Amino acid sequence: MARVSQEHLDARRRQILDGAAVCFARNGFHATSMQDVLKEVDLSAGAVYRYFSGKEELIAAIASEVLETVRATLEQAAQESPPPTPDVLVPRALATMRELRPATLETGEWLFPRLMIQVWTESTRNPALTAVLADGYAKIRQAWGGMAQSYKDAGLLPEDADVDAMARAMIALVQGFAAQMALFGDIPPQVLAHGTRALMTVGRGR
Repeated sequence: MARVSQEHLDARRRQILDGAAVCFARNGFHATSMQDVLKEVDLSAGAVYRYFSGKEELIAAIASEVLETVRATLEQAAQESPPPTPDVLVPRALATMRELRPATLETGEWLFPRLMIQVWTESTRNPALTAVLADGYAKIRQAWGGMAQSYKDAGLLPEDADVDAMARAMIALVQGFAAQMALFGDIPPQVLAHGTRALMTVGRGR
């Protein structure tokens, strides 16, 4: 029997994760059954369970992947000189997610913001998922902290600025924009940029 290549295994895993994400974003985690996932990805139960034991493992894998993508984006940005300011970085972080995970629902709506809401909701009742998110957010806080430090190094922030507090605020800003997308519809990238830039100028007009 010919051995299955790693490329094939990775592609199959990607197929399952993407299909599950569509199901969760469309109907919610608890209203989605594994049978729904099997139908979405057009695979047998054996093919899917070879990779994931059930819905809980699927949603944890999806959440981990999203958080890792955001972390990598921030760490790469921190290496730029000069570092991109928040009004550039916030739209870029969401644009990167859209580029890497462009799937939409039947309505044309980008599914990632809705999926994010589902993950947050499930984490309030699922300790295992809470642990996954806590680990991922700790890494993102560290990455945002690295961005804040790069602002200090470039002379864009005062030396006494609290980099961890800034990291938390920037995470909240990205989450807030994503939540608005999920609840009220898409937000053009220029709105993210203009809004963040306006926040950065508060107090300068005095």
